Amino acid sequence: MEAGPRPGLSPNATVLVACLAFFVITLDTTVVNVALPSIGEQWDGQVSALQWVVTAYTLLFAALLLSAGAISDRIGASRAFSIGLTVFTLMSAVCGLAPSLDVLIIARAVQGAGAAVMMPASLALVRQAYDDPSLRARGIAWWTAGGGAAVAAGPVVGGALTTGLGWRWIFFINIPVGIVALVGMLRAPRSARGQAPMDPVGQITAVLALAALVFAVINGGSSGWAAPATIGGFVVAVVAAGVFLAAESRQSNPAVPLTLFRNPAVAVCTSTGLALNLGYYGLVFVFTIFFQEHRGASALMAGVMFIPMTAFTTLVNLLAGKLTNRHGPRRPLIIGQVIQTLGILGLLFVTEDTPTPLLLALLVPLGIGGGLAIPPLTTAMLESVPHERAGLASGVLSAARQFGGAIGVALLGALIADSAHFMTGMRVSLVIGAALLVATTLGVVRFLPAGHQHADAPEPEPAMATADPLAARPDETRTN
Repeated sequence: MEAGPRPGLSPNATVLVACLAFFVITLDTTVVNVALPSIGEQWDGQVSALQWVVTAYTLLFAALLLSAGAISDRIGASRAFSIGLTVFTLMSAVCGLAPSLDVLIIARAVQGAGAAVMMPASLALVRQAYDDPSLRARGIAWWTAGGGAAVAAGPVVGGALTTGLGWRWIFFINIPVGIVALVGMLRAPRSARGQAPMDPVGQITAVLALAALVFAVINGGSSGWAAPATIGGFVVAVVAAGVFLAAESRQSNPAVPLTLFRNPAVAVCTSTGLALNLGYYGLVFVFTIFFQEHRGASALMAGVMFIPMTAFTTLVNLLAGKLTNRHGPRRPLIIGQVIQTLGILGLLFVTEDTPTPLLLALLVPLGIGGGLAIPPLTTAMLESVPHERAGLASGVLSAARQFGGAIGVALLGALIADSAHFMTGMRVSLVIGAALLVATTLGVVRFLPAGHQHADAPEPEPAMATADPLAARPDETRTN
């Protein structure tokens, strides 16, 4: 049951607060990239250290998304949102004031944890704001548009702030936004508490496994793949993953029910989301370094150079929804992956002397492919499960995509860590990104049914279907 709104804050204002917060947490997944060379110059940071400024945020964001929905349901969306926003805002201040690279990385990790708690709560607040389904759909569209605008604006905002005021301002800019949103939440509807079950063992082992894997990949690029720390990281990742799988198979209310992946369509959608984000965010990281350190671009100019790619991503997102409604998710998802793969292969011919207009044109297919693929991918994931598991499926897909971004920066960054062999590492990165997309495209062709498919039949273990920690109404989750 939901509490009524308090006097003084309209439903539209509540939605505006939620959208504003979603904008800044999404912005922080991309805004930092163009500032990395400036951050590195201040503390003489190597690529391997700078990678953690990005991955620390996305890693905690990805891992905690598995339980964030349950946290929101358990303590109430308004409380979860306020707690997450407070953590995010305070850590933004710590990032901006960080006296060392280590402090910055730790603050970024905690900032990502706050963002993970905030994200599902912000969407729940949008749903709670309206009783009318049409108004609710409009609110969700606003919420989605906020995230899309943040992805497009991130490189430009980061470049402008870094060039004009210094890199610390990419974090300081979050503080007034956070304060405004928190003041708004004081007058927002108070959400009722729920009884959503938690899975602390699954959550802790998931974070440990993902963090150890990312550490091993980054350390392998800087210290060697046979280094004791690298091997130790992989060992910890494998052990933690094993404990996670064992715990999830025995839990009555697991964070990720393993039975979900008995459905091949779910498995292929999850892996596709990971591959798409790995290629997209990993290559944005690589080309940010390339623009500034190998072509001499300023932070602002590096951000501007991503505008054509991100603009097409936003525009094609709108077209993708129409194509999915008309043809089902399979066809536009395949086309999107093929376009992104061809775009990545086209970038293999880039050199330090490639004319800028041609380079920008070669980046555009990367944005078009991603923009075309993500909406049908989300639809396909949700249509592959019974409606009562839509929240869980959306959470798993969102976590997979965020982890794909984290491992993309870690893996592709590790390959360019040696500046003397940067171009070789960049081309290997492109080949890896293209190969993963080819593999997932073949998976979609093989396992995803044509047309619209609705999995309304019960799954093998129906008792678990009513106890999903991330379970939510379908109209809450189709935009995740």
